Amino acid sequence: MAASPGNVDSDRFARVIAASKRIRWDIDKDVIRERVFDTRQKFLPDGLSKTDQFDFLSGDEKKYLSQIQGRTYSNVFGLVERYIDALVLNLSREHFFGDQVTLEALIRFADEELKHQELFRRIDSLIADQLPAGYRFDWNPNDIARAVLSKGTWAVLLLTLHIELFTQAHYRQSIEPDPALSPLFKDVFLYHWKEESQHAIIDELELKRVDAALSGEDKDLGVDQFIELVGAVDGILKSQAVEDARYFIETAGRAFSAEETGKLKAGLLKAYRWQFILSGAEQPHFLKVLVSLINEAQGRRIQAALAPIAEGAI
Repeated sequence: MAASPGNVDSDRFARVIAASKRIRWDIDKDVIRERVFDTRQKFLPDGLSKTDQFDFLSGDEKKYLSQIQGRTYSNVFGLVERYIDALVLNLSREHFFGDQVTLEALIRFADEELKHQELFRRIDSLIADQLPAGYRFDWNPNDIARAVLSKGTWAVLLLTLHIELFTQAHYRQSIEPDPALSPLFKDVFLYHWKEESQHAIIDELELKRVDAALSGEDKDLGVDQFIELVGAVDGILKSQAVEDARYFIETAGRAFSAEETGKLKAGLLKAYRWQFILSGAEQPHFLKVLVSLINEAQGRRIQAALAPIAEGAI
């Protein structure tokens, strides 16, 4: 069932537009500024990379692993923003002949997501210039976007809100406070955070609008589809953890035992699950919104689906 374009909060969308104009930034002039990555520095902070669990690695090896994780971290954002951009453009169609303030906010959102995709492509290229050859991130953004958008809008918007809320939390809680982090990597996520903080507001407004048009049966389907999407994200993380472990082992400059290899794969998966699933699921505002939209039985289904991930099961 299509959601009605009525009952939009035009004032909140207007504030998003004002913020978008105020914080608008340029990839070259504001973010990259002719800089390159310095491999003497960490890329991803300890709070996200979870390098403390790799007690068999030296300090330099942990730093190198943070650089590999940082590359994957930025690439995952570039990957998901392909579907988010298409989602927002689809949503904008429902406002073509409605509130034009809302339409402008959505068009600005889509434009900023296109810029973010370019930013993360540029960052991957800059990191590739500094790290050894052999890294692989073989996910096709269009294939992923088509798979995600095959689900209902409610489930896709809920996943998107989850992503854009944890993006903000990661920057505030882990990236910004870490003095040992690459200044360029930190700036990438500072400027990304500035616009994502506005995008999350739109996600929530549109999610509530779509939710208002759903029947109980539709909501049950939406919960099932959200669980399927989280499972699909977990599948990507499982594969990339194995791939990043392979790359690290091949390029770290020493041999690793079978036990160390197993610990590396498991530890990377644990870190990636924290980064892209669990840290968002624990965000207070995400939980507040979710609880307001679902009943207790639906909540138990989501909790049951997250339990194996939270326990670190592979």
